Amino acid sequence: MTARLDLLVLGNAIVDVIARTDEGFLADQGVPKGAMALIDEPRAEALFSAMGPATIVSGGSGANTAVGAALLGAKTGFVGKVRDDELGGLFSHDLKATGVAFDVPVATDGPATARCFVLVTPDGERTMNTYLGACQGLSPADLDEATVASARVVYLEGYLWDPPAAKDAFRKAVTIAHGAGNAVALTLSDAFCVGRYRDEFLGLIRDGSVDILFANIGELQSLYQTDDADVALKALRDERDARGRHLLGLVTRSSEGAMVVKGGEIRSVEASPVREVIDTTGAGDLFAAGFLAGHARGLDYVTSARLGALAAAEVIQHIGARPQGDLVALAKAQGLI
Repeated sequence: MTARLDLLVLGNAIVDVIARTDEGFLADQGVPKGAMALIDEPRAEALFSAMGPATIVSGGSGANTAVGAALLGAKTGFVGKVRDDELGGLFSHDLKATGVAFDVPVATDGPATARCFVLVTPDGERTMNTYLGACQGLSPADLDEATVASARVVYLEGYLWDPPAAKDAFRKAVTIAHGAGNAVALTLSDAFCVGRYRDEFLGLIRDGSVDILFANIGELQSLYQTDDADVALKALRDERDARGRHLLGLVTRSSEGAMVVKGGEIRSVEASPVREVIDTTGAGDLFAAGFLAGHARGLDYVTSARLGALAAAEVIQHIGARPQGDLVALAKAQGLI
C-alpha cells in the first residue's frame, strides 16, 4: 500500500550553477536583471564559459520546496525528470538525502540534466538563465497514480506549462488529486512565466483546478495586468471558481512580508528578520515549504505563513536555494511548532 504523503511536488528537476556577478556582466551578456529566461544548450555552454567561479548545487523551484517541507517534518515526494549523468545523480542524491521520496525513472538518452545559471548581484538579487534539458521529458507516464492520490497536497510549478508533455502531466495530476479528495497548489513561478500563460493560469484558478495559489507580488500584478499591488491583491481576494469557492492565496512581498488571502479577507504576515541578505534564490520556494509544512501539522493559515517567512529568511542569508540551518530548531525557538 502506498504510504500517505503530506506533499507531492511536480516540478523541473534542475541543478543550479550559482555565481556572484555584477550588473555590468548582465548587460554584457544581454541578460535582464531579476528575470528567468529559457536558453538552449549552446547558450548554456557559452554562459558557463563566461561566468566567474561557480557553486553547483541541486535546485529547481519545486524541488527546493519539497526539501524545505521535508526538513520541517512533512512527508514529501517529488516528481521530475533527470538524465543518467553526473548532474542527474547529484540531484537525485541530494533529494533523497533530505528524506524526499524520488522514484521517477531517469532518462537514459536525450538531453542532459537541466541546469539553471543563477547570477547573483551585490544587492542579493538573482537573475536566472535556465537550460531545461532532460526535465522537458517529464510526461503523464511518469506519474504513479497511487502516489499522487496519496498526497494531501499536490504542488505544481507554473514552469511546467512550458514543455507540452509536462503540461499534460500537470493536468493528469490535478485530475487524480481532486478525484481522491485532495488539494492542488500552484506556484506562478515568475512574472515572465505568468506573461506567457496568463489566460491559462486564470483558467486554472477559475475552473477549480487550483485550490491554493502561491505568488510574489510581481507575479500577481502580472497575472492581473496592473502596476498597483493593492489592486492585484483585491482581485485575488475576489476570485471565485466555478462552484463559488474562494481561493487560498499566499502572496510574498520581499522585506514587507506576505499576505494571506482567503474567504474575502486579506491578512498580513511580517517578514522574519535577517542579518544580511546574501542571495534571494529560493526565498519564495522556502516560503511555500514552510507554509505547506505548517499546514500539514494542522497550523492555521497565518501561523503557517509565519513558518514560511522563517524558512525564507533562513535561505536568503547564504548562497544556494536549499536550507543550511536547522529549520525545526529555528521554528521551535520562535514558538511556531
